Amino acid sequence: MKQTAIMLILLATASLALADTGASLARGKELFTSTQLGTNGRSCSSCHPDGKKLEKAAAYDEGDLEGIINQCITKPLKGQALDPNSIEMKSLILYIKSLAPRSPQ
Repeated sequence: MKQTAIMLILLATASLALADTGASLARGKELFTSTQLGTNGRSCSSCHPDGKKLEKAAAYDEGDLEGIINQCITKPLKGQALDPNSIEMKSLILYIKSLAPRSPQ
């Protein structure tokens, strides 16, 4: 019984640690405003302040968004493309999808 409780605590702790390293909306917004994605001192928000003009992009599927994001990073920002499976890419996608217009309730 005591070993089961210890094992459950260890599993819960490991799950929390893994959750902390996953993609997040906050990390996506941080990357979106960061100049670290490129080499010219610009960020995604340089062209899209507060996500402007990306509201429709939120409806794109992830594969299309990955290509668009990497094109923006490599061309206007003069940076290195992100791995499509990276936490950074997944976080940017989460943030861009959060820019979709909200329907009135």
